[in-house]
Amino acid sequence: MRTNFRILETRALGIAAGLLLAAAGSAGTTAGNDFASTHAGRATVYEQIPEASLEELSSPDHILGIAAGNAAPTEIWRTLEHGEKVECLDCIGPVAKLLYDANPKTREISAWWLRRRIFGVFGDGQVYSQVQDALRNGSTEEHRAYAAEALGEFLVGSGVAPVALAAVSDPSPMVRRSAVRALERLNHEGPGAELATAMGDQVEAVRLAALEAAVHINVFSRLDAVVARLSDDSPDVRRRAAEVLGTMHATDAVVGLMALTAPEQEPDPRVRTAAVGALGRIADPSAHDAVAAAEADPDPLVRSIAHFSLRRL
Repeated sequence: MRTNFRILETRALGIAAGLLLAAAGSAGTTAGNDFASTHAGRATVYEQIPEASLEELSSPDHILGIAAGNAAPTEIWRTLEHGEKVECLDCIGPVAKLLYDANPKTREISAWWLRRRIFGVFGDGQVYSQVQDALRNGSTEEHRAYAAEALGEFLVGSGVAPVALAAVSDPSPMVRRSAVRALERLNHEGPGAELATAMGDQVEAVRLAALEAAVHINVFSRLDAVVARLSDDSPDVRRRAAEVLGTMHATDAVVGLMALTAPEQEPDPRVRTAAVGALGRIADPSAHDAVAAAEADPDPLVRSIAHFSLRRL
C-alpha cells in the first residue's frame, strides 16, 4: 500500500511540474504577443453583452456638453461618474456651476467630481475659494445653502470653520440646516462645538439635523446638549434625542429618559417608545422599575419595546 502511494505521489508531482512548465511557457509566449490579442480575447468574452450596457469613459467634450446644456440629471450623473479620472481644465468652470443646481444629487456628484481634480479647484480664487465666498456673501438663501453643502462634499478640513459659523449665525434656517449637514459630512462638531449650539436652534428642522449629525460624527463632546432636548417643545425632537442617547449609551441621560416613560409625563407614545428603547440599549439597572412599569402602558408598541428592553436590565 505504501509503495503504491509513493508511485501515485511521484506521478502527481510529475504532472504538477509539467503543468507549471506549461504555464511558464504560456506566460512567456503571452508576454511576447501583441497587446491587441489580449483585448481580442476580452472582446470575445463580452461579445454577448449589449454594447450600450458597457461602461465607456466620458470625453472632455461630453462633460462640457452635459454641464453647459440641458442634459437630464441621470445623464449628468453618468457622465461625471465615468469621467472621474478625466483631466479637463476647461470643464471645471461649467461643472462648478452645477454645484448650485436644483437637483441635490447633481450638486453632490458635481462636488465629488471637482474634489478629484489635480488642478483648477483648490488654488486661491478658484472653485473652492469661490464656494467659501458664496457661503459668506451669497445673495439668496439657496445659493448659500448649496455652497455649504458643497463645502461638506469637498471633504477638506478648511471648510469646517465657515460652515460651523453659518450653522449658528446665518439668518436663514435653510442655510443653517445645510451647514449642520456639512459639519456631519466633514465629521466635525465645529471648532466651538457649534453642532451643540445648533441643537438649541429656534427652528425644529435645524435641531433635528443637529441631533442626526451628532450620531454620525466620530467625536461629539457635548452630550449635555442632547440631554437638554429631552424637554424640547417638539415631540419629534424629544423622540430623536432619546434615540440618539440610546445609540450613544449615555448613562448620564438615564434619569431624563425615565421621566419620558410615563404617560402622565410624556403624552406622545412615540417619545415613550424611544425612551424605553433607549433605556434598554443603555442597560442601566437603575431604570428597571421604570421600564417594568412601561409594560402596562396603554400603547401596544410601548409595551412591546418595554418587554424586550426589560431583558437587558
